[in-house]
Amino acid sequence: MDKHLEAVKRDGFTIVENAVEPDLIEALNEALDRLERDLGAKPAGNSFEGANTVRIYNLLAYGAPFTDVPVHAAVLPIVEGVLDAGCLISSLSSIAIDPGERAQPIHADDMVIPLDKPHRPIVCNSMWALTDFTAANGATRLVPGSHTRPNPEYGGAYDTIAAEMPKGSVLIWDGALWHGGGANRSGARRTGIAMNYCAGFIRQQENQQLGLKPELVKGFPPRLQELVGYGVYQGLIGHIDKQSPAQRLNRGGAFRSIWDQ
Repeated sequence: MDKHLEAVKRDGFTIVENAVEPDLIEALNEALDRLERDLGAKPAGNSFEGANTVRIYNLLAYGAPFTDVPVHAAVLPIVEGVLDAGCLISSLSSIAIDPGERAQPIHADDMVIPLDKPHRPIVCNSMWALTDFTAANGATRLVPGSHTRPNPEYGGAYDTIAAEMPKGSVLIWDGALWHGGGANRSGARRTGIAMNYCAGFIRQQENQQLGLKPELVKGFPPRLQELVGYGVYQGLIGHIDKQSPAQRLNRGGAFRSIWDQ
């Protein structure tokens, strides 16, 4: 834990090798294959999302096995260490880079947030390797240490390294780190899950409250309900008449306001 947190602080990223159980990796791959067929998912065709990259968004709306991803014991504690225990799910999506895809423009995930840099981490993202990630098949490209610098010029030319890692590993990075998906020069697809988090006081990238049916969220464990936004940050941000959204959703429970000292 300390090793990974120090790496994120120093370099802007860390890799947890072989973090995810093989059975969960298999279930995720099968679920994504099924969704791609059922939804008819196709590349977006723009410079950011790619011309040969298939993305599926709002994966929590499809239930298991995606509900296992945000709360995974090998990943969430590190994210909480980078942000804090009040962090939220910002988005959960899949990114499948097919052969022939060009490198994604270098960017930082918190570029749209108008804060001067450097600043404390407000976004912490992760990439789950559902296949091996190699320099040839599109492993994420990183600029180590760039999380302490101003935002990059979007799509500028920078020296990068490939976040190579075996299937089942997870790359975790400070959202200020400069990075981008790699070019796929191999003959096989590179598949990953982008499990992204933000601080509890930051607006989420995907609107979890409208994107997930309340009936579905009622079946989530309490920690996952908090992560999608049904908790209250620091006893204040997100309450409803001094009740937490989870209390309203579940018609019961307790919440201690910041003022109830």
